[in-house]
Amino acid sequence: MRGERIGAMIGSIGGLVFILINAGELAAPWNAVLRVVGVLAFVAVVWFAVIRPSGAQGPAEPPSRQAIRVYGTSVTAMALGIPVGAGVINNVLHQPLLTVPWVVLLVGAHFLPFAGAFHAPVFARLGWTMIGLAVAGGVLALTVIEAASPWTGVLGGLALLGFSAAGSPRVQPQAEPAH
Repeated sequence: MRGERIGAMIGSIGGLVFILINAGELAAPWNAVLRVVGVLAFVAVVWFAVIRPSGAQGPAEPPSRQAIRVYGTSVTAMALGIPVGAGVINNVLHQPLLTVPWVVLLVGAHFLPFAGAFHAPVFARLGWTMIGLAVAGGVLALTVIEAASPWTGVLGGLALLGFSAAGSPRVQPQAEPAH
């Protein structure tokens, strides 16, 4: 349960940051409305998923060494990939509209290995949601409307907040039927 609280806190902080930064790139009144929605959603997630979680569960097993290695490798790859990719996107490709979708893509991709390592399929759903938002946002930003780039960040933030609120139910072994 403690790990889920920590994960919800990290996810909700990330979601809030995505919203606050990217909403600033949008026209009024969207920028103000989205920032207020982001702060309210953050407060709600912290209250319901971190401070006051529902349901009584016993203590969870600590993550295995392998799970911790997967976590460390994924976070490190994301932390290195964001600035390196952003540098290539901005200085080589000269496509700054792809920077936010790139960040959303890497944040999403870094969750995928967590699903197996922590036996929590919610991470795969979150990862693929973020990756889908990134791809759609990048394509739309380059072909239809530039505002799709900051909207990708805002929607990525909302996804992080939503998944943080939902928690990370673990796969429970099937109970043996009573005879």
